[in-house]
Amino acid sequence: MIYKPLTHQITWIAGLVLLLGLAASAPKEDHKTLDIGASAPDFSLPGIDGKQYSLKSFAGSPALVIVFSCNHCPTAQAYEDRLIQLVKDYKPKQVNFVVISPNNPATVSLAELGYTDLSDSFEEMKIRAKAKGYNFPYLYDGDTQATALKYGPVATPHVFIFDKDRKLQYAGRFDAKEKPGTGNAEDARTALDAVLAGQKVPVPTTKTFGCSVKWMEKEDYIKKQQAEWAKRPVSLEDIDVAGLKKLIQNDSDKLRLINVWATWCGPCVQEFPDFVSIDRMYRERDFEFVSVSADKPDKKTKALEFLKKKEASNRNYIFSSEDKYALIEAIDPKWQGALPYTILVEPGGKIVYSKQGTINVLEMKKQIVENRLLGRYY
Repeated sequence: MIYKPLTHQITWIAGLVLLLGLAASAPKEDHKTLDIGASAPDFSLPGIDGKQYSLKSFAGSPALVIVFSCNHCPTAQAYEDRLIQLVKDYKPKQVNFVVISPNNPATVSLAELGYTDLSDSFEEMKIRAKAKGYNFPYLYDGDTQATALKYGPVATPHVFIFDKDRKLQYAGRFDAKEKPGTGNAEDARTALDAVLAGQKVPVPTTKTFGCSVKWMEKEDYIKKQQAEWAKRPVSLEDIDVAGLKKLIQNDSDKLRLINVWATWCGPCVQEFPDFVSIDRMYRERDFEFVSVSADKPDKKTKALEFLKKKEASNRNYIFSSEDKYALIEAIDPKWQGALPYTILVEPGGKIVYSKQGTINVLEMKKQIVENRLLGRYY
């Protein structure tokens, strides 16, 4: 008579453990977007101009436009010029604009940076704002995401338009045409005109296309991706003068970044991780990174060990001869011979960038993403 109740109890406990496990592994609910008619939640966020902003910072205007956007998203970049023009057109009407970056930089994967030279850190926000001439406050919410949680943006960019009483009257897209030059923020303009006229917005909500908000809970995904990268095989192949010349001719359809380095070259070793990061950013696009070791052929094992430590799963070569001048001439006759040496080669062999010495990483990324073969937009 003891065994039946005990068996039943064990089964119940096992079921409870299973349910708890499922609950722990289940994805979190989507973050709810603010309802039309709701009051604008207050916030206190730092701007890239060194000021602290809250709702009071925009008091007295007949309308307030809050846009959740970011640096890295191709859709956000596609709408930058339209947003800047929108601000110019409506500032004379006393409309206030503010853009908030909701993304936590630690949860932005390198693989998600294929359309940009910048991620979403506060310092990088300053760089992008200066480069584009932002004419609105650009605020950072990435550390806590407390403001984003209150507003619930679905993607970047996501537009929220409030009336003079700071009641939400519109939430959604700028317009339905992402490609620059094909739209003029028609949806946002229609909503703003209605709010300024004291009228009901014809279409108060629209769907928003763009990059998902990089919530802090995504950190586990980043760790899994890093672990996956670490498992990818790393190899080092021999290459001769003929092979180097073919490499430079670039008969592929990809933009090819070539870095010549050596294990005995301090600056080479120091900057090599930057090339690995660049490779991970753009490798899914029309781009490839190739490294060429100038180590002596008998140091191949040492060079391969270094590459494995750096998880360099790109194409790697080592020059098969000790004739360094043959290496120099085969890579680029204009190269004076100092290491490291880096070139960016378009299909057909046109060298569009060359640098003797260490690269400026930001400049390099900009050269890549703004090349005609890639670009910042879909």
